[in-house]
Amino acid sequence: QVQLVESGGGLVEAGDSLRLSCTSSGDSFDAYVMAWFRQAPGKERECVSYVNWSGSGTYIAGTVNGRFTMSRDNGKKMVYLQMNSLTPADTGVYYCAADNFRSYSTMADDYNYWGQGTQVTVSS
Repeated sequence: QVQLVESGGGLVEAGDSLRLSCTSSGDSFDAYVMAWFRQAPGKERECVSYVNWSGSGTYIAGTVNGRFTMSRDNGKKMVYLQMNSLTPADTGVYYCAADNFRSYSTMADDYNYWGQGTQVTVSS
């Protein structure tokens, strides 16, 4: 069983930066594909980024490419999402997710474990 806990969200102004963190409990952390999803009010949950077990292979959504960077530290069982140049369109609840089947997917249904989410609000 894996438990994920996100932190680092908050209220910021447009142009600011935030760094989200996700800590994992349980074994075999480095066996999981890890991802960040976000969900804005009234919208579907969308994949922002995912990273393979070593951190060498990543996906980044086009809407955040060049502004957001995902990384992982297997020794600490943590993943991070560095978010720069935030805009109001980035507002939403950000979730950390883990996939032990290594689907390398952007679909939420392919992820087995989820954190509770952390709110990011960007004011204009």
